[in-house]
Amino acid sequence: MSHYSVKKNREDLLKDLIDIARPIQKDFALKTLDVMLKSRLMDEKMAKLVRQNKGGTFHLGSFGHEMIGAISSLSLIPGTDWALPYYRDRSFAIGLGCALQDLIAAFLARDIPHHSGGRMMPEHFSEKTLRIPCQSSCVGSQFLQAAGVAMSALLRKKKEVVYVSGGDGSTSQGDFHEMLNFACLHRLPLVIVIQDNGWAISVPVEEQTAGRSIVHMARGYEGLDVFDIDGCDFLQTQEALSKAVAKAREGFGPSLVVAKIPRISAHSSSDDPKKYKGDDVCQEEISRDPLPRFEKWLLENDILTADELSAKKASLFEEVEKAAVVADTKPFPARSSAATKVFKEFTCPENKESPPGESIVLMDALNHALSEEMQRDLGVVVFGEDVARGKGGVFGITRSLTEKFGEERCFNTPLAESTIIGVALGLSLDGFHKPVAEIQFADYSWTGMNQLFNELASFHYRSNGEWNCPVVVRMPYGGYIQGGPYHSQSIEAFLSHCPGLKVVIPSNAADAKRLLKTAILDPNPVIFLEHKALYRQRLFCARPETGPDEFLPLGKAQVVREGSDVTFVGWGMTVLMGVEAADHLMKEGVSVEVIDLRTLVPLDFETVLNSLKKTGKLLIAHEAPKNCGFGAELMARAVEEGFHYLDAPIQRVCGKDCPVPYCKDLEDEVLPQKKEIEDALRSLSLL
Repeated sequence: MSHYSVKKNREDLLKDLIDIARPIQKDFALKTLDVMLKSRLMDEKMAKLVRQNKGGTFHLGSFGHEMIGAISSLSLIPGTDWALPYYRDRSFAIGLGCALQDLIAAFLARDIPHHSGGRMMPEHFSEKTLRIPCQSSCVGSQFLQAAGVAMSALLRKKKEVVYVSGGDGSTSQGDFHEMLNFACLHRLPLVIVIQDNGWAISVPVEEQTAGRSIVHMARGYEGLDVFDIDGCDFLQTQEALSKAVAKAREGFGPSLVVAKIPRISAHSSSDDPKKYKGDDVCQEEISRDPLPRFEKWLLENDILTADELSAKKASLFEEVEKAAVVADTKPFPARSSAATKVFKEFTCPENKESPPGESIVLMDALNHALSEEMQRDLGVVVFGEDVARGKGGVFGITRSLTEKFGEERCFNTPLAESTIIGVALGLSLDGFHKPVAEIQFADYSWTGMNQLFNELASFHYRSNGEWNCPVVVRMPYGGYIQGGPYHSQSIEAFLSHCPGLKVVIPSNAADAKRLLKTAILDPNPVIFLEHKALYRQRLFCARPETGPDEFLPLGKAQVVREGSDVTFVGWGMTVLMGVEAADHLMKEGVSVEVIDLRTLVPLDFETVLNSLKKTGKLLIAHEAPKNCGFGAELMARAVEEGFHYLDAPIQRVCGKDCPVPYCKDLEDEVLPQKKEIEDALRSLSLL
C-alpha cells in the first residue's frame, strides 16, 4: 500500500471516528461551561483564602486557561485514560473528576489521600483512581513520564490515551523535545497540550522561543500532527482535541495541540505582573478571556438563557463554598508522618537455595538474573542505549535478551539519559511493568539527574504513598580500566544522599545475581552500580552460580573475612583489594576483618558496629574522592554510635580529590591501590 493510501485511510478513519464519537454539542458545551465556571470560582475562592491566611499561602491562578483544560478533560475517559496535567491545569483536574473539596483541602495543605496530602504545593495533582500520577514543580518533567505511560499502554496493547500538558515556557526544556522524539519513534498514544499564554513567569515568548511558537519546530517530527488553535474558541478547541484523542486511541500516534490563551492573573500569589506587563498588555489579555466569550456564544446560539446562566452561576458558587467548608474541616498532617513513606514497604522473598552451579563471572551472573526475572515476570522490560539485539550493551550484559524475549521487552532507546529514566518512571506506574533501565556509564547519568533525583526518588513520598515506582537503573561505574575522566566516576555518595533511592553495589557474581533479582522485585527505585573492572574478574569475583529462587535482601552487609585486629569496610573494587591485603597481612600476624557493605542504602551499619566492638579499629576504603565521600558518612556514624569502642583514629584510603585521568600511571596515582590499603591496615594495627 502506498504512503498516500495509508495517509488517506487514516484520515478517513479519523473522520468517521470523530463523527461517531462527537458528543451532542449542546450537552458537551454545557459540561464545558460547568467546568470552566467551577475553575473560575475556585480561583476566586483560593485568592480569598490566601488573604485570610487559611493554611495555604501559595496560589497558582488558572484565569484564562479554563476552556482548553475543560475540553481536554471532557474528551477523555476517566479511569481508563491517563493524565499528567501541569500546575495551571485545574480546570482539567475538575473536568476529569477531582473533587472540589479535595482540591481545596490540598490547597490548604490538609491531610487527604490525594494530591499529596500536604507534601506538595497546591495544584500538583495526583489521584490514582483517575490515573493522574503525582506531578512535580520541575517545569517540563512530566513530558517524558507521559511518554513512559504511553509506552506502557502500547506494550499492553490497550486503547488508552495519555494526556500531558504544559505552558509555553516548558517547551524550552530539553525533556519536551526528547519526549516528541521518543513519542514519534514509537507512535505513542499521546496527546500533548501546550497552553500558550505568551509568558514564562515574566519572560515573554519572543525571549523564550525562536519563531515565537513551538509549532514551527514541532512540525519537523515525523508522525506528529500539530494543531495551532485559539484555545478560547470552543469549536476550534473541541475539534482539535477530538481529532488528537481519536488518533491516539486508534494507534496512529501522537498529536501536539498548541492553544493560544491569555494569562489574566499573576503567575502566582507571590508575583506582581505590573513589574513586567504594561496596562495595554493586561487589557488585551482581559479582552480575550474565554469565559465571557463562551457565555456570549452560548447565549447567541440559544444553548441556554440568561436566567439559566445566572442560576447556574449561583448554584456552582454555593457548591464551591460548601466544598471549602468541608475542606477546612480536614486536619493538617501529623508531624509524626513527616518522614514516612519515603519507601514502600518490601519484604525480600524467601531464599530457596539450590545446589551450586558452575563458576561464573559477574557479567554472566547479571545476564542470567535478568533472563530469569524476565522469564518469571512478563512485566520486566529492559531498555537503554545499545542494549538490544546482538550488541547487548557496551559490556554485553544484556546480550541474547532480545532474541529470547522479543523487541518489545528488550529494546534500544535514543542516546538520551533523561529519556531513559523519565520513560522508566512513566512505564512503572501501570502496576504491571517493572523497567530495568541501563545507563551506559554512570558518568553520563548527569543529564538524567532531574528525572532521577527530583522525580523518581521522591515519587512515593510526594504522592503520600499513593504511587510507587518499581524501577531498576543499572549503571556501570568506577575506574581501573584506563577510561579517563568520563568513564571512571564513582558516584555512590551523590546517589546515597538522595532520599527515596536504594543503592546497591555488588562485589562478586553470587551477590550480583541475587541482589539484582531482589532489586527487580522491590517496589521502590533501585540504583544498581556495577564495577566495570569486576565484570570479568575471576580470582575473587567469580562464584558458583546461584539458583533461580535465590535472593539476597537489600541492606545486609557481609563479613567476607573474619579478623580481630582491624575492621576494613569497602564496597565494589575495594573489597577485592581489602581481601588481598588482609591475606598478605595474615602472614605478618595481623588479623583483618573484611566487611563488604553490598548496599549503601539501606545501610547495614550494625554489622560494622559489631565488628568495631571486637577490633576497636576501623579503615574505610573507596575509590571516589575523599571529600564528602560515603566514607565520611561511615566515619560519622562510627563516632556517633561506636566512639567508646575506638582504640585509634578512624582511617580512610580514598581517591584523590580530582578527576580520574586517562594515562595509566596517573590513574594509578589518583585511585586507591592495594598497597595503600595494606600499608594503612598495618599502621592502624600498630596503634
